[in-house]
Amino acid sequence: MKETESLKKNSDFKEVYRNGKSFANKYLIMYVMKSRLETNRLGISVSKKVGNSVVRHRITRLIRESYRLSEDSIEKGLDIVVVARVGAKGRSFQEIDSALIHLVKLHKIWKS
Repeated sequence: MKETESLKKNSDFKEVYRNGKSFANKYLIMYVMKSRLETNRLGISVSKKVGNSVVRHRITRLIRESYRLSEDSIEKGLDIVVVARVGAKGRSFQEIDSALIHLVKLHKIWKS
């Protein structure tokens, strides 16, 4: 990730959940909140309900790669939290990628 940092602190995640705007689709939920930084911060959350650690890490990698490839088309200065739903288990990269892009466009943070 070139221009994007990771959200790591629980307090940062909670702030985005509380104050951010959310949209969801079949596989993902995305919370977006304006930040004071010039770069984006991305947080990914995959619950144990989704699967074991191998499954959760695979979904995390798919979401991170999808974001990385779309990064140049997403506005800057945002805190973004992506939560994987149980439906994301066993999905291909194309399905996760299309779900992520769909949510970015719903939030109107896609630069065309």
